[in-house]
Amino acid sequence: MTPLPSRNVLGGPLKPCSTDPLTGFFRNGACDSCAEDAGCHTVCVEVTQEFLAYSRAAGNDLSTPRPEYGFPGLRPGDRWCVCAARWLECLEAGVSSPVALAATHERTLEIVPLELLQQHATA
Repeated sequence: MTPLPSRNVLGGPLKPCSTDPLTGFFRNGACDSCAEDAGCHTVCVEVTQEFLAYSRAAGNDLSTPRPEYGFPGLRPGDRWCVCAARWLECLEAGVSSPVALAATHERTLEIVPLELLQQHATA
């Protein structure tokens, strides 16, 4: 697996998303991506309770710890690299989660327009 260039949606260097909990397709703390990342885990979000509840109801439980995978479970306020299509689905359902633009991989733009990301950017 060869990572794609680490550029963010703004065209700059990709910043870390979270090391606690450790996130990313490569579990390196960044929303790096590669051709094998079919889910496009490239959007760095600050999860909200509403986002976690919607995601769980949609079949992706991010709040329950899964120690067998080294996954502690997310709590509101944690940052996590989520799939671009899932973030867009949540947004379309009225459940947005703030996006850290500098930590969101440019590959996201294949699925989500920059304008939408900017409208939901964290301060």
